[in-house]
Amino acid sequence: MSPPDLLGYAATFLTTAAFVPQVVQILRTRDTRAISLGMYLLFCAGVAMWALYGLLLTAWPIILANGVTLLLALVVLAYKLTESRRA
Repeated sequence: MSPPDLLGYAATFLTTAAFVPQVVQILRTRDTRAISLGMYLLFCAGVAMWALYGLLLTAWPIILANGVTLLLALVVLAYKLTESRRA
């Protein structure tokens, strides 16, 4: 594996892992009031585009980072949308 690939995988791990505490917190408390709906909508759209970009390039660090991050962000977004409907 090349040094750029190793760097990409390390970045993948760190940026994706950064979302885990937020997802765990929301799953435990079911509280998303402090989360911006607009930010998560834009973020999910951007991450989906990055994942598509990675797919077009067949760049696995980009695909993995953004695919997993998108899944985690979608969990937060789903809880936020559910809370918004209840309010």
